[in-house]
Amino acid sequence: MAGTDADPEDGREETLTERLDRNWNALLQELRVVQTGTQLLTGFLLTVAFQQTFRGLADWQQMLYLVVVSLAVLSTVFALMPVALHRALFRRRAMAELVAWGDRMVKVGMATTGLAVVGALALIFGVVAGAGPAIGAAVVGGLLVGSIWFALPVGLRRGAREPHAPSA
Repeated sequence: MAGTDADPEDGREETLTERLDRNWNALLQELRVVQTGTQLLTGFLLTVAFQQTFRGLADWQQMLYLVVVSLAVLSTVFALMPVALHRALFRRRAMAELVAWGDRMVKVGMATTGLAVVGALALIFGVVAGAGPAIGAAVVGGLLVGSIWFALPVGLRRGAREPHAPSA
């Protein structure tokens, strides 16, 4: 193999360029999964305001709706940002920056998606059952999302090998 192994200890025998390409492809695979869900949630939420019964919602429900739809739109934007960056940086030999910024954007996108999902859950419970159940659903949903999407990965990272910074 031509080139220097980016991390001789990981057993992959890949150059830094190959590693960056692999990381970028993994990021794109994650985005394919996330984009579908965020776009469906956003599309659904965008139609809610045009329903006849929307004006009948309590002020707090309408405000919650605006927060949730804003989070869903942000989720979609952050899920699309790595692709937009790729277009802007295409053939500029900026794969390291692209992977690093793409990683950050996906993390922010996942956080806003989690908040949007919990908010949508609270909104539905609020419309169907009232403010108390909406708060309860938000707490339970927040704990579930926080545990599975954030606490679990942090716990798993503690036992995993530390990543090496890519050397140029």
